Amino acid sequence: MIVAVFRNRLKEGIEAAYKNEAQAVAAVAREVPGYIAHKSFLAEDGERVTIVEYESEEALRVWARDQRHVAAKRRGRKEFYAEYKVQICSLIREGSFTDEASA
Repeated sequence: MIVAVFRNRLKEGIEAAYKNEAQAVAAVAREVPGYIAHKSFLAEDGERVTIVEYESEEALRVWARDQRHVAAKRRGRKEFYAEYKVQICSLIREGSFTDEASA
């Protein structure tokens, strides 16, 4: 599995437009063969983090080159992001736990 970690901070006053763009891009991402899942988080200090899981590096490459995604990245740099950082990680180990009483 390949995990993409996208950390960013938005420019001020663009939250509504960003939300619309992010929803549209997420819908496109789900269409990519090899896409597994993604979740986004907002920290108290304003940093946003999106974690995206792909089955393979090739699936991630397909997503990175998707023309709709390329256009969204271009728009993001121009209109939305004050800063961002992307990290691509290969899964080395995985573990999980589910409390049966809570399930």
